[in-house]
Amino acid sequence: MDVSDLTVFEAVSRHGSMNRAAQELHTVQSNVTARIRTLEQELGVSLFQRHARGVLTTPAGQRLLPFVGRITRLLGEAQAAAQDDGTPSGTLLFGSLETTTALRLSPLLPRFARSHPAVRLVLTTGTTRKLLDEVIACRLEGAFVSGPVNQAGLEQEVVFHEELVLVTAPGIRTPAELRHIPDLRTIVFQIGCSYRQRLETLIAEMGIVTAKPLEFGSLDAIISCASAGIGVTLLPKGLVAEAGRDGRVAIHELPAERAQVETLFVRRSDVHVSSAMAALLAMAKAVQGQDQVAA
Repeated sequence: MDVSDLTVFEAVSRHGSMNRAAQELHTVQSNVTARIRTLEQELGVSLFQRHARGVLTTPAGQRLLPFVGRITRLLGEAQAAAQDDGTPSGTLLFGSLETTTALRLSPLLPRFARSHPAVRLVLTTGTTRKLLDEVIACRLEGAFVSGPVNQAGLEQEVVFHEELVLVTAPGIRTPAELRHIPDLRTIVFQIGCSYRQRLETLIAEMGIVTAKPLEFGSLDAIISCASAGIGVTLLPKGLVAEAGRDGRVAIHELPAERAQVETLFVRRSDVHVSSAMAALLAMAKAVQGQDQVAA
């Protein structure tokens, strides 16, 4: 079974058309048709059903598709591992929580870029659930997420420690006052955010009834809404310390068992850790160590 034939098969299946696959692969349609025919003969099954508008992947083809993706990724990883001589270089695809990016990575990444100019950084932000899915699917080399994480096939290590606080409008003196706000909203990221889950649990334990959550994709929007008295949110203390000092928000500290959270770096256990990723992790852990000493 030729890898190039599998690449052609994947393109045809994705486009539903021999012609559009040929255009993507910069070849002629007759070559694509011949490659598919050869693969079908070798496997002894039909991979496509032909119709007037193109082709439809058969059940046999659908069963083959996941293996094509895995084979392609494995070959790419093998090439990257062979070319990795220990000097950070190439493209580094990684992910992070929005909060971790703002608090921890935004000062770190410029320094990393200056130290390793041969590395092209590509950062994806999202919720813990979204980032885990991206790592599992091999679309990211790794990601900074909120712990704990219970997911088979992933390696994880603690990189940062955060203290979470409740954030409200400046006029709220204690969290107990939230009980008297009609239609109180929680101000959160989308479903899959671990801070959101913690906030909902905390509010329920306090006996506070809330209205439907307000979901935002922007950290600035969440802080602004809390400042305006629209609702309450839960964020790392370091992110809102300045807003608290300026009087834009009120910061309410929590018991240690509720406040302490670990930020983990997760990656698939069966993939090569590139020199670029190893260098970024080393720099992140060094910064965390310096912060702990300073504290």
